[in-house]
Amino acid sequence: MKRRLMSVCTLALSAATLSAWAAPLGLPPVPIPANNPQSEAKIKLGDKLFHDTRFSSTGKVSCATCHDVKKAFTDSPLKTSQGVNKLTGTRNAPTVINAAYFHKQFWDGRSADLEDQSQHPFINPIEMGLPDHTPILNIVRKDAEYAKAFKAVFDKAGEQITMDEVKKSIASFERTIISGNSAFDRYYFGNDKKALNPAQLRGFQVFVGQGRCVSCHVIEQDQALFTDNRFHNIGVGISKIQQDAPKLAGEFLKAKAQGADVDKSVLINPKTSELGRFAVTDLFDDMGAFKTSTLRNIAQTAPYMHDGSLKTLQEVVTHYNNGGVIKKGDKVNDYLSGGIRPLNLNNQQMADLVAFLQALSSPEFATTKPAKTTQAAK
Repeated sequence: MKRRLMSVCTLALSAATLSAWAAPLGLPPVPIPANNPQSEAKIKLGDKLFHDTRFSSTGKVSCATCHDVKKAFTDSPLKTSQGVNKLTGTRNAPTVINAAYFHKQFWDGRSADLEDQSQHPFINPIEMGLPDHTPILNIVRKDAEYAKAFKAVFDKAGEQITMDEVKKSIASFERTIISGNSAFDRYYFGNDKKALNPAQLRGFQVFVGQGRCVSCHVIEQDQALFTDNRFHNIGVGISKIQQDAPKLAGEFLKAKAQGADVDKSVLINPKTSELGRFAVTDLFDDMGAFKTSTLRNIAQTAPYMHDGSLKTLQEVVTHYNNGGVIKKGDKVNDYLSGGIRPLNLNNQQMADLVAFLQALSSPEFATTKPAKTTQAAK
């Protein structure tokens, strides 16, 4: 029997119940790095760090601000995330749920793992706005509760506590935010043939058949991550800069060579943001490409895509059905991934596909209903 760490995360913010060990249906074991083994005390410490607003320049923003458990660990319905002083960036906040399975973090994959990812929002000027990590270290070294926790978990105190321990703790907590056991899982992996309704069953056939969704949102024999952990240009955002893409790419590469911070550039400059994976790899094959997101709990995390530009699942399906454009006849971008082409689904098939996507919600999040999508106020 497969055993793995999973979250029994409910809508409570406490980490007191985050130490269950039963494997959720439909998911593989969580990959745990050898240099950062899990422990209940470390997970609890990571939970506290994740929710601490003192780690922002205003004292009002924490990791949980943009990744709220009550919103399936996103900031839905915001189009793009809102940080300190109500500043908004260029990227939609992806859910933390099942992020432990991603091979790369962030929409463009600029972080190799959860540990590295956790350090960047603190010092991004439009997210948490700190000049550097020093204020965080001052707090965790002097705060009595933190001092006790870091001593217990890492056997370190005072100046011995570094960002390495902070990052490892947050990542350990995030690896418990795991969610499976959806209606689809009960149908496909649990052999409950009544778990899906007729529309969802028809939608599943579209998903694996004419819709070709399964090509990137992978379902395997004994598990389903609903991602291929790759990066694709699906026609979202890149059209905004298509005419200027070569010039922008050249300017960005020059700035990058001169020391420009990629993490800050892609969240501050809308045009730079649309370069996608290219901003990380410098490869033109990655122009406008973004990570294949998981589809689990997708019904709870509107709006969609890296820029939050598609408000509903209906719009998402329409975009794919039209071959990478919202309106039929619009120009397809020059860098579109080869697998993106018109699907020729009829209205019933598209409605059924949306119904299937709604069957991917886990019970603990299925009651979370996204509000009407909006753009955060600046």
